[in-house]
Order: sequence, then structure tokens, then C-alpha cells
Amino acid sequence: MSVLGCTAEEEATTNPLFEEKWPEYEAKMKKAGLNEAAINAFKSNFAVLTSGKDLNIPESAISSVSSLPKYDNLKAEDASLLQATVMLKLNGGLGTGMGLDKAKSLLPLKGKETFLDFIAQQVLYMRKKFECDLAFTLMNSFATSGDTISYLKKYKGLAAGSLPLEFVQNKAPKVTKADLTPAAWPKDKGHEWCPPGHGDLYPALLGSGMLTKLQADGFKYMFVSNSDNLGATMDLKLLTWFAQSGAPFAMEVAARTDADKKGGHLARSKKTGGLLLRESAQCPDADEKAFQNVTRHKFFNTNNLWINIEALQANFDKYGGALPLPVISNEKTVDPRDKKSTAVLQLETAMGAAIECFGGAQAILIPRSRFAPVKTTADMLALMSDAYEITDDFRMVLKAERNGVPPNVKLDGSYKFVDDMMGLVKDGPPSLINCTKLTVEGKMTFDKKVVFEGEVKVVNETGSTKRLKSGTYKDTTVTL
Repeated sequence: MSVLGCTAEEEATTNPLFEEKWPEYEAKMKKAGLNEAAINAFKSNFAVLTSGKDLNIPESAISSVSSLPKYDNLKAEDASLLQATVMLKLNGGLGTGMGLDKAKSLLPLKGKETFLDFIAQQVLYMRKKFECDLAFTLMNSFATSGDTISYLKKYKGLAAGSLPLEFVQNKAPKVTKADLTPAAWPKDKGHEWCPPGHGDLYPALLGSGMLTKLQADGFKYMFVSNSDNLGATMDLKLLTWFAQSGAPFAMEVAARTDADKKGGHLARSKKTGGLLLRESAQCPDADEKAFQNVTRHKFFNTNNLWINIEALQANFDKYGGALPLPVISNEKTVDPRDKKSTAVLQLETAMGAAIECFGGAQAILIPRSRFAPVKTTADMLALMSDAYEITDDFRMVLKAERNGVPPNVKLDGSYKFVDDMMGLVKDGPPSLINCTKLTVEGKMTFDKKVVFEGEVKVVNETGSTKRLKSGTYKDTTVTL
């Protein structure tokens, strides 16, 4: 994976390789019925890919962010702002890395309750508590839309007023790695397209008409978060702070620990003085040590964002309809399940990177309770355990006994996919409330009442599946 950076529109007209390749992409996207905003966004990304520029962010170009406003210091709450605010959940992920072919948000976490159940209940709770019709919508993908809308039918009135319950993110052509032509796969034409990352939020809002709809209905603020992060619900203190700050854009960040050192961090541009995100792929090898220094670069992006809708429209006008976000080039095969199929590049953007597109953008330090994402089956197992609890407002948060530190769960490759992990805990998840680190190696299942405390490693070196008996295992290695 590499991050290629952003480019000005005029660069495309002075880029011979772009000029040669672009017409075929433009024709393909128009034939597929993609809107102008989607085409402009991919055009900008493809111009970056073909520019050949190295747009890494060296340590010498940035300064660290030493301090930020803290959520714990917020006091003011203005409930009247809820009427002018929309809560938006990104729900385009299929969870293919976890072996899924449906929306990740349909996975059960506590009993039969799924991510979508918790999200719907969060919205309904807020409406009841504050006696307001809190607006809610989802950005689905072409792969998650049908299942999601069907599942949410049981929550009557979840769509508020005239606002649609969903809009659908765009799709982008895959790029043949060898010659940069549009990828072709006659066996399954669907494999020629990919989701363009959650940075597609912005062109999807524009191209779907949702941005125009929100402005026409009088909405001023938007809170955006991932559907797999159940800690990120609408928060009145944060909304009030954002509105009173006058900032066009704000990012919730959390404190980096050693467990987060390889992930991106917040920084400040020496050139502009503004905030930016630096991902690991944007860091030159010589600066890797500084990148991973969590005392120097203290904060990471949680993907919980606050956006001033008028400011977003102004930025679209400023940049000609496509925000200049850094471009991430992911190497894949055209058929994800066929590793011998054509090598392709998938061009993606990240929505948090827009922080550098908004002059005066801010960041705020939040408690880890607002960040509980599920990216792997290990994350899912931790959330299923008693280390997490459900709050009155239907957030999934670490219990107080954990002191803000989640259990460190390591599952070997036998449990990469959800079905395999669910087999491990088919009699119920283990107790992790007092567990610091759990490592599981080899095929096994846990009995109904398994308790892990401290650091525990469970190993099965045989080829057959073994059973770990009920009991308490503390600071030990268990060989089955």
C-alpha cells in the first residue's frame, strides 16, 4: 500500500500519462451511470497515481501536536442544536478480511444483538431523552444496502422526516497494475469495480444529492462515525463544543499507546500551520522511529468527525467539486478470491485526511470509551466478553475495572474468519474482565465457563480440535 498525496486539478492537463489513459476511464464510468461528483473524485485520484510524484511527509515538514482541548473539560450542553444536526454512520464495509460476504454491521455481538441493533437503539434513545427528531442516515455501499435496509425495517420510524435512511457510496474502477488501463474481468464484471474508501463520503454526499437535501432542510452540523465503532454515539457536549468553536471541521482523537504506534497520527504542517494526518505509508523509512514515538506524536484519528455542512459546500466550490485528499493505492487481484488473477490497484481515500482541507480545523482528545472498533475477529471476541458492557444509551464501552485499557487478544490464523472464531466460543465467550493478554494458538473450543486473568496463552500443537475445560486460568501457559 502506498499513499500518493493530493494534486491540483491543473496537474492533470500537464500529465501526458493521465491524458493518454483517462478517456477510457471516463467512458467506462459514464457508461456505468456514475454521477459527476464520483467521476471528478476518481479523476483527481487517477491524476495523482499517474503523476509519479513522491509525496511522503517527512519529519522535517511537520511539528508534533503537544496539547488539545479535552472532552473531560467540556461542560456546556445545548440540546437545541440537535435539531440542526444529522448523525451519519458509515456502513459500506463487507468485512471480507473476516471472511464475510455481507455487511459487517450484521454480525451479532451480544446475544443476537448486532451493530445495527445498537446503532438504531442509540438513535431512538437520543430522540426519547431529548424529545427531538434526531436526524439519522447511513452511507451504505452497493454491497451492503439491500441487507441493511431490510434488517432495519423492524425499527419503525428510524428515518426522520423527509431525510432518506441511506445514500449509497460510489464505486470506482480498478486499475490494471501493469499498464494502468481499466481492469477487465469478463467472468464477473462486478470485480472490475471497488469501493473507493471512506473518503468517498464527500463525493457521495455531493453526487447523491444528500448534501443539497441537508442544506435545504436547514441542517448545519454532521457527526460521522464508523458503524463498527459502537462507542461513537451522538454526544451533546461534543456537539455544543463544535458549534461554539466555529470550526469548519473537527476530529476526535485518542491518546496513542505502544499498541497504536504503527498507525497514523495527528501532526501540524510547518508550511501551513494547519492540522494534518500522517499515515505510516506516508512516512519515509528514515523517519520511522520518530513516527512510532508515541510521546512525540501523541494522538491518533478515531474516525469520529464533526463537519460544518456550509463549510463543506464552500470547500467543494473552492476545489471544483472534489476535495484534494491524499490517495491510497492498494495492491490487490481483480478477483479477491483468485490470487492468480490480474494484479490491480484500488485507489482509495480516507475521510479523516480532509482535516488539512479545512482552514481552522480542530481536534479534541476523547476518552477511549468512544473508540471500540471491530477490525478483526480478536477485536470481536474482546467486545463479546465481559470486559465490555452496554450503557443506558446503548454504547459498547469498557467496564470501569479495565481503567481504559482493553484486553489484548491475539488469535492465530485459525481464527481469521468469523465462522472459525464463533466455533471457538460456541458455548459462550470467556471472561476477560481481569485479563491483560490472551493468546490462542491452534484449534480448540472453550467450555462454557472459562475465565482468563492476567497473561494467558493457550496452545494446541496437535492437528485435531481440543477443548479447554471450564475453570480459571491466571498468568499461565496451557498446552492442550
